[in-house]
Amino acid sequence: MTQSVAVWLLIALALLSANLPFLSEKVFAMLPYRRGGEAAVKPFWLRLVEVLASYLIVGAVGFAFEGSLGNRFSQGWQFYAITLCLYLVMAYPGFVYRYLYRRAPRG
Repeated sequence: MTQSVAVWLLIALALLSANLPFLSEKVFAMLPYRRGGEAAVKPFWLRLVEVLASYLIVGAVGFAFEGSLGNRFSQGWQFYAITLCLYLVMAYPGFVYRYLYRRAPRG
């Protein structure tokens, strides 16, 4: 795999995984969310936990890509702060669809 393919694959994976918690009512898109034995709407805090967990998973995939393509570079806290902010920006379309667009009055 070339570096260019790895970068675009990682960006597509990040975009998909950042929006998935807002588009699905299942936890990590696999397990149904139940409250009191009945299906329920996922709360916002659970969606946020899913976004942060998927950020860590995408980061691990990125490190794997970097390690397979060459030497891995050490990063400071600034790198992780910036990539987390970029990941949250990628999650914004799903957030808008879930909390702003679907609740807008039609007319």
